[in-house]
Amino acid sequence: MPSQAESTTPPAGEAGSPSEVFNTFLRLGVISFGGPIAHLGYFHDELVRRRRWIDEAGYADLVALCQFLPGPASSQVGFSLGVLRGGGLLGGLAAWAAFTLPSALLLLAFAYGVALFSGPLGTGLLHGLKLVAAAIVAQAVWGMARSLAPDGERASIAAGAVLLLAFVDNSLDQIGAILLGGLAGLVLCRGAPAAAVGQLAFPVSRRAGAVALMLFLLLLLVPPLAATASGSQAVALFDAFYRSGALVFGGGHVVVPLLRVEVVDPGWVSADSFLAGYGAAQAVPGPVFAFAAYLGAMMASPPNGIPGAAMALAAIFLPGLLLVYGSLPFWDAFRTRALMQAAMRGTNAAVVGILGAALYDPIWTSAVRDSRDFALALTGFVLLAVWKAPSWVVVALLAAAGMLLAGI
Repeated sequence: MPSQAESTTPPAGEAGSPSEVFNTFLRLGVISFGGPIAHLGYFHDELVRRRRWIDEAGYADLVALCQFLPGPASSQVGFSLGVLRGGGLLGGLAAWAAFTLPSALLLLAFAYGVALFSGPLGTGLLHGLKLVAAAIVAQAVWGMARSLAPDGERASIAAGAVLLLAFVDNSLDQIGAILLGGLAGLVLCRGAPAAAVGQLAFPVSRRAGAVALMLFLLLLLVPPLAATASGSQAVALFDAFYRSGALVFGGGHVVVPLLRVEVVDPGWVSADSFLAGYGAAQAVPGPVFAFAAYLGAMMASPPNGIPGAAMALAAIFLPGLLLVYGSLPFWDAFRTRALMQAAMRGTNAAVVGILGAALYDPIWTSAVRDSRDFALALTGFVLLAVWKAPSWVVVALLAAAGMLLAGI
């Protein structure tokens, strides 16, 4: 017998309402553990197979678009499905808000409670969360290297990005690595492009798409100048998180090195608090980008607390949402161009190098202090990468191990 959702849901492509979109994605935001790839699986099961909001070919094409663009791919897919089902931008915003809200609230609560973790056991707990960060990022590097740098050309681009970051100590070194990776891809990665399937027919006009893309560029260029001219911490915070969200290729974990440069290097958030928060972010469902809510709340100077969390959260997601909204009307015309695909292959390989460099510094150098720490981090990595354990299980085990070691 078909499920209730299967028996009452209209055919794929029929419009629903923003309230339906919000309720559906709120449930997904509560149960979607496991990172962006797992999120795409949840979306497929619930929205393609059961509710039939979009067909298989259209969903595959949408995922390809969101993986092509910078930003949080799973959130961009969810936002786009909200646009499709909810009849436009309001439906997309309903999907994003509902999917992000559970994890953002949990991390905001952690930010307010982190001061309670004092004494040996609290210190051990925070150190265990830093070991979680080491295991999670190691797993991300391993998985991304296998899929995004599987051949000699792309592995060389990834290694070149690591070399650049090791020898160039500059706030723009990560941006430079991404740009150079794209240029190298144009030369080295002109392989046969994958066959394009499906067609994107979303309720977004070319004019609305163009406005979104222009707004993306405007917000990328103007806030840095405004922050320098005004000295406003609020503008500087928005700029830091917006630029970080605009430069994330390849998955949510890539945001770690970008955010570290923006918030730790200026002294806005301590290195220990940064890594502890990132470890805690692995224990909650929903998008990794919700980590921004924790960082915004933990800022040393205003805006911080709830206002800082709201500003940081909106700023880090905004560029990815603007890009996907602006690209929906144009994607079919560009997705088969070989030069664009070659550049993206090089960019994605450079991202692997950026994340690999971040795995060593600051994550490994801060979290792994002795052989016991190494053993725990390795255990977490094996549980995640080999045994496919849920991330919350690894968080619980390493946090408990950190407290146990602190109490010995």
